[in-house]
Amino acid sequence: MRKLRKQDWFHEDGFPIVVERRDPQKPFGLHSHEFSEIVIITGGKGVHITGEDSYELTTGDTFVIGGDRPHDYLNMNRLRLINVLFDSNELPMAFSDLHSLPGYHALFTLEPAWRKRHMFSSRLQLSPVELVETIRLVDQLDQELTHRRPGFGAMATTTLLQLATFLSRCYSQSRNPQSKSLLRIADAISHIERHYANPITLNELVKISGMSRRNFIRTFETTMGAPPIKYLIGVRLQRACQLLQQTDQSITEIAMSVGFNDSNYFSRQFKLFNGSSPREFRNRPSSKFSSR
Repeated sequence: MRKLRKQDWFHEDGFPIVVERRDPQKPFGLHSHEFSEIVIITGGKGVHITGEDSYELTTGDTFVIGGDRPHDYLNMNRLRLINVLFDSNELPMAFSDLHSLPGYHALFTLEPAWRKRHMFSSRLQLSPVELVETIRLVDQLDQELTHRRPGFGAMATTTLLQLATFLSRCYSQSRNPQSKSLLRIADAISHIERHYANPITLNELVKISGMSRRNFIRTFETTMGAPPIKYLIGVRLQRACQLLQQTDQSITEIAMSVGFNDSNYFSRQFKLFNGSSPREFRNRPSSKFSSR
């Protein structure tokens, strides 16, 4: 199985977004990527394979493929699709309140992780009207990437975020039972993202999810790679890193503002998370606050 490299698919300037249109999709072979991609089925039919499993595709199907997930297409009957390639490590996917949308977590994190268990039934299925709007956003993105006029990076990044937000909203409106089950977990994740600075208990998150305590903890940890409260602490510490870089607030003020009531406990957790104390992190040359 081959792995697609960023250097072979992204522009030579290294900008981390690419639009690839397949009209029609041709046999490609099982592969993985060094990047992620949003796949939008715009016409025809086919079968999506992920190594062990295969799923029927129809117009409007939209899903996200992570870099480490092998996939390919078979039995294609005029299958047409759009791939939006992106490197999330180099893009501000946490910009503004995108991470507060349950549909974002469901589409970009939960559905890929639960694809095998749900047999692809929790994928996003766009209505004709939603598909038209999705294609319009992709066309706008493609134009910026093609012409590369001054400022194209800001415009392309903004348009990708618009696309991600629109698709996330579409997912949140899904009536599919399997999608709704993912949205319950996503609701809990979004609650953490929105209210991390406030006291949040495990019981509160379990209630939001509508699941049993045991099932919620197991499902959350399997999907997100950490138990709920550890994930919450990670969100708080990530925000603390931003504040240490971007503001001149005291360490105690930052600890309190991100949800820690004890600055000593905050410092211990920060060192475990980041490998350095908050003060050491702030004093790094690349982390110093600039007033410009």
